[in-house]
Amino acid sequence: MGKQLELPTTTITSLSYSNSKNNSKVNSKQQPWRASWSRWLIVALASFAVFNSNNDDTWNAITGVLTDIKYKVIPLPKDPLLRAKELLKRFPLIDGHLDVPILARAAFLNNINEIDLEKPTRGQVDIPRLRKGGVGGFFWSVYVPCPDDAGYPADNYGNFTTPTWRTRDTLEQIDIAHLMIQKHSDTFEFTPTAKSWRKALKNGKIGGMLGVEGGHQLGNTLSALRTYYSLGARYVTLTHTCHNAIADSCGYQSKQLKPRWGGLSPFGKTAIKEMNRLGMIIDLSHTDPSTASDALSLSLSPPIFSHSNARGVHSAVRNVPDSILRRIGKTSSSPVLGRSVMNADGEGGLGWGNDTGEADKPVPSGDSIIMLNFSPDFISEWSGGEPGSVRANVSLVADHADYIGQLAGREHVGIGSDFDGIARVPEGLEDTSKYPSLIAELIKRGWTDSEIAGLTSGNILRIIEKTEQVAWKLRNEIPETEIFEGRTDMVRREW
Repeated sequence: MGKQLELPTTTITSLSYSNSKNNSKVNSKQQPWRASWSRWLIVALASFAVFNSNNDDTWNAITGVLTDIKYKVIPLPKDPLLRAKELLKRFPLIDGHLDVPILARAAFLNNINEIDLEKPTRGQVDIPRLRKGGVGGFFWSVYVPCPDDAGYPADNYGNFTTPTWRTRDTLEQIDIAHLMIQKHSDTFEFTPTAKSWRKALKNGKIGGMLGVEGGHQLGNTLSALRTYYSLGARYVTLTHTCHNAIADSCGYQSKQLKPRWGGLSPFGKTAIKEMNRLGMIIDLSHTDPSTASDALSLSLSPPIFSHSNARGVHSAVRNVPDSILRRIGKTSSSPVLGRSVMNADGEGGLGWGNDTGEADKPVPSGDSIIMLNFSPDFISEWSGGEPGSVRANVSLVADHADYIGQLAGREHVGIGSDFDGIARVPEGLEDTSKYPSLIAELIKRGWTDSEIAGLTSGNILRIIEKTEQVAWKLRNEIPETEIFEGRTDMVRREW
């Protein structure tokens, strides 16, 4: 038997046409040629697809065209939640940061035989909830914690060469991520390029790349960076909560670490060049603002903040300062409100970088994205119960989206929930099934369909494609071979 073809169930000639920009409608009776053209094209493509149903590439191409036609002729619901769910069918969400692998490590010791994502999990992510939430993919975070060794926690002046097991542990996390993708291959697909991810979305699969959450996981060697890329990692977060050989971290929620390098280290600047050459995205979440500033100035490909919010809404040090949001906003192709009045920002013109002209510095890559974090600590709450702590909810997450959109532009906003890596969640955003609630809230606030399409997946796919383009341009450059200055084991010997 051939595959079953799903066609639009509504009669074409009775449909209205919806424009996502102004939501204006044109009845098909007013433009009969368009309805007739659509009807006969669907019939022709359907017939061709039936006779070629055993050819997967032909089948996927035809059904993709039919789906596009269906979406263009069927108007979107006016109810915000129903509209959000329909938009997620058309533009599935790509989450910039899910911590599924670390939960597998903590709960199941990475035993793939004990892990079944088809059933409800003890965390916030499983296949039924991903499907319900309209998810089309995510970055599998292959995180392991900062080591408790000299040079990593409070000892900012260590040389970061104390042996740890973090590179071994990272390889284990990469392995379990791939094993979960393979075990649930009917649902998941490893998509190493933007093109393959777009294809997976068309085919109804949940695509994915890997993300390494911390420079401490590199073992102070660019060889690990290249190896991680070959194993499917497509971004490296420059720091986690500790400084490392590459860069300075911002520290914890309310405790900023004393600087070690003052931004990127000399070795870190070389690492940025090598990441550009490879096509490895530079992730600036968890970094000190000075690190983020250096990376924005140096990188030829667009850096991202895979799971961060705005300091102007909630002043946690993990969030992005107004000056950096404004700097990114200078690359925006759409009007950005409030761009020129620094003292009208949430930080009142007193935030990091406002006295050094940070907002006016160029961004050579011409792009970036800030992906919203759902941890209550970075939305509105203080873990120590400090005054001003407000219970996090959907509306307050939307406040961050609006604020970042105002200073940086809505084309620079995405979602990086941090699900399965956070112990507490906002009210109304308890797990991956709840993404439509946030989309509905943004629709109520006036976000257009095209802006929602960018937020859910278009913006991050644009960043991935630009990163790939830079790597292609640099494909003939030789690999960087610099050795970290703190190492004493790598010395040239006479033979």
